[in-house]
Amino acid sequence: MEEKILKGKKIGGLVLIINLAVIIALIVGAIVGLTNGLGENNEVLSQPHLILGVACSILACLAWIPLAGLKVLNPNEAYVLTLFGKYYGTLKGEGFYWVNPFCSAINPASATKLNQSGDVSHVKNSLTGGKADDGEVIVNGKKISLKIMTLSNSRQKINDCLGNPIEISIAVMWQVVDTAKAVFNVDNYKEYLSLQCDSALRDIVRIYPYDVAEGVDTTGDGKPDEGSLRGSSEVVAERIREKIQSKVSWAGLKIVEARITYLAYSPEIAAVMLQRQQASAIIDARKMIVDGAVGMVEMALERLNNGGMVTLDEERKAAMVSNLLVVLCGNKDAQPIVNSGSLY
Repeated sequence: MEEKILKGKKIGGLVLIINLAVIIALIVGAIVGLTNGLGENNEVLSQPHLILGVACSILACLAWIPLAGLKVLNPNEAYVLTLFGKYYGTLKGEGFYWVNPFCSAINPASATKLNQSGDVSHVKNSLTGGKADDGEVIVNGKKISLKIMTLSNSRQKINDCLGNPIEISIAVMWQVVDTAKAVFNVDNYKEYLSLQCDSALRDIVRIYPYDVAEGVDTTGDGKPDEGSLRGSSEVVAERIREKIQSKVSWAGLKIVEARITYLAYSPEIAAVMLQRQQASAIIDARKMIVDGAVGMVEMALERLNNGGMVTLDEERKAAMVSNLLVVLCGNKDAQPIVNSGSLY
């Protein structure tokens, strides 16, 4: 289905003025015709006047029909119109339009709430895909918004590539770029978008570990890399955007951006993984402390030997190294003991 933009229809003001003038003229004609055509006892005084009055009365009743073709559009809004079941065309751009009064606007997603921006009025009845407040759903009538809207899907529990359950949610910025495809190619383009976001999120998250892990290939080139959900959030978000876009292009939608809004381990393993991270951090810190302490001991022994201040045998060197390592690597401040006697 190709989108067909209706042009030359921005004549709503002119049609309204002409139509009102015609209605007024018909009402006047009906009054004059019936007044001159009928007498006080409803006898026919003038048949031509009577016919004119009746005709004007009938036409005045039908003259309101063209007013049904008047359409008003705000910026970044569109109407998809059908005429007796066939696609008639799309109105785009702000203005006052007039179209065939028998055309009807169609928007199958008008009553769908997906926890997103862009909707303005309230009705009852909720649909899958988002959380409504107090059981209400936000809708936007038969108009289709062409603005960039933000869809925030609820948190999902997904296993990463190592099998660890995590909770993640995304925000997707999207807009309708082809109204005909959005309305006619899918049953409900909002619901379709929400389902594709869930599917794409699961497909991409399963490729990455939560944190950097050894031997994991996230790029598909057969070589391990350092990709992770926590450290490569922008790369992951871009891959999610591309995945969603590949699924919704034929529905007339454009994915502008996708961002991870929440990322954490699932509650059942969060405490264990936190202890693991703390243990890893402690080990890394200890390694750094030991490396620094060994370097300082080597420097101290070298300066003592080069300066000739003290000559130590191997036993005393070992004792000195032990004491320095205890002082430098200890968790608490060392309490010095002053030896005022002989070194030996």
